[in-house]
Amino acid sequence: MITLGVEEEYLLVDHDSGVPVPRSVAVRAAAGLQAALDDDEVQPELLQVQVEVATPVCETLDEIGGHLLRLRHAVAEAAEQCGCRLAAVGTAPFAPDEPVPVTDKERYRSLHVDAARLVDEALMNGMHVHVAIPDREAGVAVLNRIRPWLSVLLAMSANSPLWHGDDTGFASWRTLVFGRWPVTGTPPRFRDANDYDRRLDGLTRAGALADRGRVYWSARLSERFPTIEVRAMDVQLRADDAVMLAGLVRALVATALREEAEGRPELAPAPEILEAAVWQAARHGLSDTLIAPDDARPRPAPRSSPSCSRTSGRNWIAPATPGG
Repeated sequence: MITLGVEEEYLLVDHDSGVPVPRSVAVRAAAGLQAALDDDEVQPELLQVQVEVATPVCETLDEIGGHLLRLRHAVAEAAEQCGCRLAAVGTAPFAPDEPVPVTDKERYRSLHVDAARLVDEALMNGMHVHVAIPDREAGVAVLNRIRPWLSVLLAMSANSPLWHGDDTGFASWRTLVFGRWPVTGTPPRFRDANDYDRRLDGLTRAGALADRGRVYWSARLSERFPTIEVRAMDVQLRADDAVMLAGLVRALVATALREEAEGRPELAPAPEILEAAVWQAARHGLSDTLIAPDDARPRPAPRSSPSCSRTSGRNWIAPATPGG
């Protein structure tokens, strides 16, 4: 059984205007008084207009769905008690007139010193899926094999078309805003776990990273848990859509582990193709063509997704069943 967990980031917004409000401290305090929540399930985020929730380690998608519904309900109730609302949206549809305060933690304060404008504009929320891996060597093999599919996951999850009161014309504006940070986007291919560590050490020595927690690739090895963490997705409006995406991520990881054990060749599109695929997915979501992972050609979005069948000889990923 491959275990998994999900993290979701939410905005706190004014009831009437929808403008983000800095009430994270109060909301987390109110949430902490609820018997339905454990101490580490509701956490601060970069800005005081955000909260993050994290499920326990789960074995089935039913468990993931149950925990997400429980967490969303409890935090939404805490937000109501504090005079605001919880919004599961990838970017803030409206922005306050003044920059919102940063959460009072040394890590976040140092980020603001390094890149104040980027932090002030970080009104965006993602969904992160952690999937257990046997070891870091296997994790790097999984990273290499799922790289071509990250743009498809992004297209399926796109939930951030609005920004500062305007329709951006993009399905996932969060992807474009977040891409301004260093060390973002699709991870490179690595030879092995030592290569992964050497390259992160090189980025740290170069001053591009203050620590490994600031590696913002769309998929990475977790530094805290024995997992691979897939970070390509916008947070979802509906919990059942989040469960579906979590199942797809786990299925991709499971397939990558199996194909690595069987010695099957990797899909290996050129880096510029992967970058273009991410941009195309962020621009259109599932409403237009995507760049297909197998042959790098434009294809109608439903035919590019990992839930479809194909006849080229390689297995496509099928969605996990609800109880899976």
